[in-house]
Amino acid sequence: MKQEEIVFCKGGGCTAKLGPGALAKVLDKLPKTYDPNLLIGYEGSDDAAVYKLTDDLAMVQTLDFFPPMVEDPYIFGQIAAANALSDIYAMGGDVKTALNIVCFPEAMDLNILGKILLGVREKVKEAGGVLAGGHSIADADVKYGLSVTGTIHPDKVFANSGCREGDVLLLTKPLGVGIVCTASRVGEKTGAAMDLAVKSMTSLNRYASEIVRKYRVHGCTDVTGFGFLGHLCEMLGDSYTALIHKDRIPFIPGCEAYVEEFYITAAGQRNRNHVGAKVEFVDCSFALEEILYDPQTSGGLLVSMERQDADRALEELRGLGLPCGMVGEIQARGEKAVVVS
Repeated sequence: MKQEEIVFCKGGGCTAKLGPGALAKVLDKLPKTYDPNLLIGYEGSDDAAVYKLTDDLAMVQTLDFFPPMVEDPYIFGQIAAANALSDIYAMGGDVKTALNIVCFPEAMDLNILGKILLGVREKVKEAGGVLAGGHSIADADVKYGLSVTGTIHPDKVFANSGCREGDVLLLTKPLGVGIVCTASRVGEKTGAAMDLAVKSMTSLNRYASEIVRKYRVHGCTDVTGFGFLGHLCEMLGDSYTALIHKDRIPFIPGCEAYVEEFYITAAGQRNRNHVGAKVEFVDCSFALEEILYDPQTSGGLLVSMERQDADRALEELRGLGLPCGMVGEIQARGEKAVVVS
């Protein structure tokens, strides 16, 4: 009997996330645990947990793993590492150690795993961290990620829910990664669009985080599987409305054409179903709507900061070489959580 061929890339990244609606139903039923030193847990949909060790030191912990979204194992390793490390930077912390999470088919060439780990090692080293071990299991499909530990001062944590009325929103990377990867996977010629998507996904959020720490940041998250609008709604809660300027949103050129060909993801539709009722689009194209719901892998930071600091911060962020923008502002709560116009 002929053995079935094992396919490395079936479509993954943060499109593989459990939908936000399903996840919320489970988490809402869990009993809450109180510890005065647990500064941030899972109650607020933050990117990582923060645990206070001393008056001057807190530990930041996160983990992330997913299936490949690109064919090159080395590039996949870089992307998976950058994505997992990003949660530490979204909290304003610094990376210290990382542990491998490996799911790998026993029948697949182990050189592929070696290439993944080489890509990972490069990014962890760039982050200033140490790859200190990990755990592996045999699985039907490839999945990889990291458990990451970082440090931060307890008084300097970037919670995702700290935005204030009058703040400006900055986005540090372009949107559209999920759409471009989908188009590429089905054989569409993506060329420069895929090159920019890979550059974005392999770029550490370390540098953007270090820039915005110089300024008065009130809230921060990284845009990943729940898309721009999903993560923005988490930041706003029931307290504020975000006015998003449609002509300032950075996205990968070519995305609109791919959407018109319906190279969109099921995860993007789950995101639309979850937060669509909270969003008002004013004279926006269907393509732009899909870009804003599109799940991102290793996406940029979405930062809520003082208006007076935003221009200087954006000028520095542009120096990192990726499309970024001042995409909106925080207002008093209106009828909808988000208005895109």
